[in-house]
Amino acid sequence: MVDGVLTPDPRRRLPGRGAWLHPDLECLGRAERRSAFPRALRVPGPLEVAAVRSHLQPGCSTSGTEIGTWETPGSVIHGSKVDPS
Repeated sequence: MVDGVLTPDPRRRLPGRGAWLHPDLECLGRAERRSAFPRALRVPGPLEVAAVRSHLQPGCSTSGTEIGTWETPGSVIHGSKVDPS
């Protein structure tokens, strides 16, 4: 989150608090309705989610991979020498 705007961080490298979200527009809508982001990030008031919504749009890619192939928390490629965190 930067200045009240949620910022996608698929590589999990930005500093500060974060919130997990399934790469699905339906899950984003549900999180908005339940005010999950302000609660998870411990901030008052609503947050702008347009950047996350555009990131989840069909056809959007992240680091050359399609949204459906995102790495999930805890998934590790065994034998890889790259820190998954």
